[in-house]
Amino acid sequence: MLSVIFDLDGTLVDSEPNYYESGRRTLERHGVTDFTWEEHSRFIGIGTLETLEVLRERYGIEAPVEQLLAEQNAAYLELASAQTEAFPEMRKFVERLHSEGVPMAVASGSSREAIDAVLAGTGLDALLTTVVSAEEVTHGKPAPDVFLEAARRLGSDPADCVVVEDAAPGAAAARAAGMGCLAVPYVRTTAGDPAFTGAGLLFRGGQREFSAETAYEWVSEHPAA
Repeated sequence: MLSVIFDLDGTLVDSEPNYYESGRRTLERHGVTDFTWEEHSRFIGIGTLETLEVLRERYGIEAPVEQLLAEQNAAYLELASAQTEAFPEMRKFVERLHSEGVPMAVASGSSREAIDAVLAGTGLDALLTTVVSAEEVTHGKPAPDVFLEAARRLGSDPADCVVVEDAAPGAAAARAAGMGCLAVPYVRTTAGDPAFTGAGLLFRGGQREFSAETAYEWVSEHPAA
């Protein structure tokens, strides 16, 4: 059976509202008062650092990006510790894979501190012990680095891995890594994005359509080489 690498935000847990709010608060501190959810949604799937680099330039913020990142991470951790839920069917999927001894990892654009906090808060840390943050590799998604590093830590060939993703940049990164992709679009209107069309299994309706049983059957039908 394939090894399974999960994105975190929007895939395993519904953390995007917290990322939006933490980003909005950070930008507001630097004079940007009109940052909307629609603007945030364009960055779903992109790492926090890369997002802030773009926004800093767009809004002419003078503070260094490292300061913005520290501020947003602090705001996010405050929000995440109070309210982050794992998607129920996705939790079932992880539990099923764990019970079958399938190698699993989390590969995320979030900071390591944020990943650890969310996994601990949802109890998924007991099931997902191999974790890679984009901070630990050279390039974030849509570059394949974070997924390739996850495969290395699992001791798996990239061709024997499948990535579970909610965002087009992550799906593109999976393809660039030479891995299969199981796609569950967080923003359902992006389901037709070219990055998703090559997914081995696509739940066009997002999390409301996702089935742990269907996902498990698909993964189990694709034995590792």
